[in-house]
Amino acid sequence: MASLSFEKLSVYQLAERLADDVWHIVAGWDHIAKETVGKQLIRAADSIGANIAEGSGRGSYQDNRRFVRIARGSLYEVRHWLRRAYTRKLIAEDQACQLKPVLDELAPKLNAYLKSIGSAELATTDK
Repeated sequence: MASLSFEKLSVYQLAERLADDVWHIVAGWDHIAKETVGKQLIRAADSIGANIAEGSGRGSYQDNRRFVRIARGSLYEVRHWLRRAYTRKLIAEDQACQLKPVLDELAPKLNAYLKSIGSAELATTDK
């Protein structure tokens, strides 16, 4: 399985950006917000990139695809926690506007990356 180093993948870099942006936002919250919504949000955001990295290191297309699906699930979890944070007025309008383009770009990039994994191998076995 020849693959690009995960650090060079634009989808991974975007996941890192989201995780760092989330971290900086949560860092300013009070204790109860950090301990409840904040920890869950940070874990979910960090999980996106971590699963892309782990999948790329597993050595099989099947495992890589499974971990990208987990990363996609973590992205949806991030969206949930961001909605909770916004509703509870933990995230300001400008912070939500900062995160929205990253979220909007990351979902299709994860789907495209998932589709691309093993596509060369699948094309040769379909003949």
